[in-house]
Amino acid sequence: TGGAAIPSAGTGATTNVLTQRPLDGGDDGLRGTIGIKGVYDTSVDFEDIQPEISGLVAWSDPEDRVGVSLFGSYQRRESAAASVTSNGWNIRRLSDFLSGGTFVNAGTVIQNAPSDPDTLISVPNDSRYHYSESTRERLNAMATLQFRPIDSLTLTADALYATNETTERRMDQTNWFNRPFGQVTFDDNPIVATTVFLQETLAGVKDIGFEQQYRATQDTLQSYGFNALWEAADNFTLSLDAHHSESESEPDAPNGTTSTLVAIGAPVIASHSVDYSGDIPIQRYTINDALRGNGNGVLDIGDIGSQVGRTNTQAQTHRINQIRADARWEFDDRIFFELGGSYIDSRMTSARVSTQQTLGNWGITAPGDVQQFAPGLVEQFCLGCQFDHYTPGDSAIAFRGNAVDLYEALSAAYAAMGPANAVGVTTDDYDEVEEEIYGGYAQLTWQGDLAGAPARLVGGIRYEHTELTSTALITVPQAILWVSDNDFTRVVSATVQPVSGSNEYDYLLPAIDFQIEPMDNLIARVSYSRTLSRPDFGDLFASQTANTPPRPIALGGTATGNSGNPTLVPLVSDNFDVSLEWYFAPASYVSAGFFHKRVKNFVGTGVVNRGMFGLRDPSSGAPGSRSGLALEELQSLGVDLSDVNLFTLTALIVQNGGDVDAASDTFQANYNAAAGALDQAFVDAILAAVDIAPDANDPLFEFAVETQLNNQTGNIHGFELQG
Repeated sequence: TGGAAIPSAGTGATTNVLTQRPLDGGDDGLRGTIGIKGVYDTSVDFEDIQPEISGLVAWSDPEDRVGVSLFGSYQRRESAAASVTSNGWNIRRLSDFLSGGTFVNAGTVIQNAPSDPDTLISVPNDSRYHYSESTRERLNAMATLQFRPIDSLTLTADALYATNETTERRMDQTNWFNRPFGQVTFDDNPIVATTVFLQETLAGVKDIGFEQQYRATQDTLQSYGFNALWEAADNFTLSLDAHHSESESEPDAPNGTTSTLVAIGAPVIASHSVDYSGDIPIQRYTINDALRGNGNGVLDIGDIGSQVGRTNTQAQTHRINQIRADARWEFDDRIFFELGGSYIDSRMTSARVSTQQTLGNWGITAPGDVQQFAPGLVEQFCLGCQFDHYTPGDSAIAFRGNAVDLYEALSAAYAAMGPANAVGVTTDDYDEVEEEIYGGYAQLTWQGDLAGAPARLVGGIRYEHTELTSTALITVPQAILWVSDNDFTRVVSATVQPVSGSNEYDYLLPAIDFQIEPMDNLIARVSYSRTLSRPDFGDLFASQTANTPPRPIALGGTATGNSGNPTLVPLVSDNFDVSLEWYFAPASYVSAGFFHKRVKNFVGTGVVNRGMFGLRDPSSGAPGSRSGLALEELQSLGVDLSDVNLFTLTALIVQNGGDVDAASDTFQANYNAAAGALDQAFVDAILAAVDIAPDANDPLFEFAVETQLNNQTGNIHGFELQG
């Protein structure tokens, strides 16, 4: 439970970590311990013993006047994992799913569909297989120095250094769906009917994705502490604590980024499917590399082409300065009084930069460019062989490589081709949160006998005052471009907009704890406390982010946004606990307890629909806009209202200077009526040639902006039995 002398921690849980001190205990002289062990991990491609070593050495003089201790540990772990995910599940009404030609059309074979058109259904955008190889290296070191010049005064200084370096190399195999589907089968779920089988056949070929990813971070902590404990009199003790810590989380990839992602793929898929009815999704595909691959009849490195390259760079720092003073009076053996105060000054910063570069574009305009510009950097391997306990679908041929090396080679080659392939910044934001906390407490302890039974009562009150300032520097987005059927990218301007917010609050936190031993080895406890837990720094950011939609707004896409909330207040919990403990042997006990916690100010998420930064929507389908004209023309032609068709016709209208008739003629000339779809090679050529920028006829985006709010309360209660 909470206590007045203990800084607040959530719903009553507090951890007090005590480190080894050389003058504690009865030993003196030189002593120490060392431990060495190894871990053998069969998940990685190579067989190796992974080490862990730790050691502690301490020395103190026989009079316990001076002591020093050193602790260190080192650990290295390498691991690998195969996994399966699906990206972007769409929740729709059945009536919406069946209409418009976005998901299905007249040629789609649908099985086991719900009978009620208002039934919710769920359908994914794709299915993905992953394989990742990870490395973690950790080093901890701590030094403690103690000096006791007189028996009543002990001075302690310590220093802690810790670093943790992690890297991950990961590849994906993705079978994303063009839509409309050729076959759809639903499960029997009466609440949300979920698609368990999806299949489509292309008019031509589309790509299968093999994105390569590299992530690396280095986390570092430096912490310094000082304590002076002075027994000024037999019944009076003073304590002073001071502390300074700095932590950093920095990018650690060879190119200075946190993560590098290179989208590559092979435009050879003639048809594909995914089956969710088993233990894991089963992907199946049929290839045709005669149209856009190297024509040898197999999926290989010669079919692979680049799409886009992206980087994310994130750096975070946190600095804390603390000071605390405590005084304790012992009036007699039964009554103690404690008084103290504390001050905490905290500052956290977060910087985030993202880039995107068009390489061979999403449609893969240059199959074979990976082999041409980055020879030897991508290798073929068996992805399905990495699954030990499951049998995935078609995955015997996949591709992997170091994403950083691949990005460096492809980025340089495409940047030299001209401005259209330059690296563009999509995010450049900075947040800073400063928090000052002033605290003070008074606490009285009584221990004695009550009705002949040993008892103890601890009661007190704590006061805390908090002042917070949150500042952000936002690089204002200039536009959101529609770059392919369901792909958008954000373009930032040179304008930096400062945003700030502040907050201030005070709390009184009472606490009382009573225990009694009604019979030998049986202890009963009852307590009440009020505690608080401050919001996460990330929730207190003043920055705002406008995200791109996952598909055209006209066809059901939603653009989202995020906004921090510096005015959040702490979670406050009123805690009541009662327990009974029986110590039936020197090292054994059993206990039973009941707890009830009444909590308010839980942080929840609120969503507000509003515009952001004056950004306009090129995919709205609004009357008079280019996407609106395209939507009307598609309806008049009687073709499917799919993402691919809407983007392609809108892009053709842009290409033809707004001439809808000319755009429609070109569209129809490349439309295969028998297949009910555009020629995929034509689609890929158009998306490579045109990025649709918004104009004055496009309406403003309406973003669903998520922000954190203190809008939740709760009552938590339960029983616990332990021993």
